Amino acid sequence: MNRPVALIIDDEPDIRELLEITLGRMGIETHTAPDVAGALSQLQDQTFDLCLADMRLPDGNGIDIVRHVAQHHPETPIAMITAHANMDLAIEALKAGAFDFVSKPVELPVLRGLVETALRLGRPDAAEQQAPAASDDRLLGDSAAIEQIRKLTDKLARSQAPVFVKGESGSGKEVAARRIHERSPRADQPFVAVNCGAIPAELMESELFGHLRGSFTGATTDKEGLFQSAHGGTLFLDEVADLPLSMQVKLLRAIQEKRIRPVGATTETPIDVRLISASHKDMDRLVSEGLFRQDLYFRIHVIELTMPPLREHTEDLPVLIEHFLDRISTQSGLPRPELSPEALERLRSYRYPGNVRELENILERACALCDEGLIAPGDLGLEQTPGGNGGEILSAPAEPADLESELERVEREMIRRALDATGWNRTAAAKKLGLTLRSLRYRMQKLGLGEGD
Repeated sequence: MNRPVALIIDDEPDIRELLEITLGRMGIETHTAPDVAGALSQLQDQTFDLCLADMRLPDGNGIDIVRHVAQHHPETPIAMITAHANMDLAIEALKAGAFDFVSKPVELPVLRGLVETALRLGRPDAAEQQAPAASDDRLLGDSAAIEQIRKLTDKLARSQAPVFVKGESGSGKEVAARRIHERSPRADQPFVAVNCGAIPAELMESELFGHLRGSFTGATTDKEGLFQSAHGGTLFLDEVADLPLSMQVKLLRAIQEKRIRPVGATTETPIDVRLISASHKDMDRLVSEGLFRQDLYFRIHVIELTMPPLREHTEDLPVLIEHFLDRISTQSGLPRPELSPEALERLRSYRYPGNVRELENILERACALCDEGLIAPGDLGLEQTPGGNGGEILSAPAEPADLESELERVEREMIRRALDATGWNRTAAAKKLGLTLRSLRYRMQKLGLGEGD
């Protein structure tokens, strides 16, 4: 097997020598260039498996090399070497197409991890190994909107840049995040998902960063945080807008420094995670109102991915319905029911404020209530819109509501239905809703749901 070849671009001889020695010990052949002109000349003459480029060079900017590589050598990962104070430039480089960045002074364990990840991405068989079979694709549908999401997630899988996934509740933000992870060079490492709105504020720091025994009352053992659990893989922060401001500061530091400090620890621990965040809220409004830090939003919002609501790709309903009916039947061990033509038409005309997650919950309820293996319109639990315009809603409110109130109403209705369907067995209801038991309890408390509501 041929040795990988890397191009090191830096005007400081000491840095070049350090990188040459480190990569050489990893079995990598190295070439060097002290400036932009020398780098472009070598890129023209030879193919490289990896490029490491300093941000500031005598005859230009490292971002110029990033753009050149992205345009002319898109299969070659390029990482930036930045000074500690140049985080804004590092983010600009990621947006221009850089694979990742490492800060000066260069920490060798961090550098080795970056290089290993980049080389996994560049192997000839990497795409085949990373991409699951089409039949295993989490993103279901054949519409133009879903096909565009597939193309974007495949492209984002080749980068380590932070991704922010926008979209309404239930539109598949976590599905997109998992797809990025599964097609990335981190696919064989953990994917850790956390709903920031489901963690009590006083436990947030311990949950994310871990803690040491005795660091606070009740800390009887050392605990690994979610960042450590995701080390080498991907950390998905869902509903990141719900983070308290005090935690936003600590998260910002963790992202910039690529290090965390567990509660009660006196030293920091290097971490290597790909960060993907998501929220259904208007982040720009939250930033303008001072409820979310602008500098943190800038860090996590390097690349944006917007998930379309189900009402904008209803042509995918047949595929989604078949998938959910098959899954519900397999999980329940009961024969798979069929939809009557009237029930199918009712589903086609519904607006789905809860999106794909709501569709799944509607079908679960219908499967539990249907007779003789046939789902009738009445089994769906949908009601005609008072205006008679052919659309339908769940228990429509008498007066128009703002978006947040409407989402809370739909969430309360979905949770109540899941609880009713399981005899108020919270564990079973959480499973039906795709939530953890802790998350369900938190949401019930927030929405004021108790036994008999």
